[in-house]
Amino acid sequence: MEILANVLVGLIAALHVYILVLEMLLWQKGPGMRFHGFDAELARRTAPLAGNQGLYNGFLAAGLVWGLVAPDPTGFRAQVFFLSCVVVAGVYGAVTANRRILFAQALPGALALAAVLAAR
Repeated sequence: MEILANVLVGLIAALHVYILVLEMLLWQKGPGMRFHGFDAELARRTAPLAGNQGLYNGFLAAGLVWGLVAPDPTGFRAQVFFLSCVVVAGVYGAVTANRRILFAQALPGALALAAVLAAR
């Protein structure tokens, strides 16, 4: 179970690195605009907000990687904390921005959190 938990934590970290790249680097380019359905003007006007969001996603990814490499109990605690942050951010995003965030971020984070707790 520990291997499965570590794989899921790694996948969630990779997802948040992808979100960082999308929001910080590709927001005003084709992939970012297509993903959100924005035209060039809306992407330009919202780019600073997206960059800020991307930075926070990078912090989540860094915390999850830290949780994978740190020895226990620190690694376990970091994984639980940062996965909890992922779930909360996903639920908040689903309520305030787009319902699909619940399935793209909160649900995978919750599954990884459940696996981490079960592996303990």
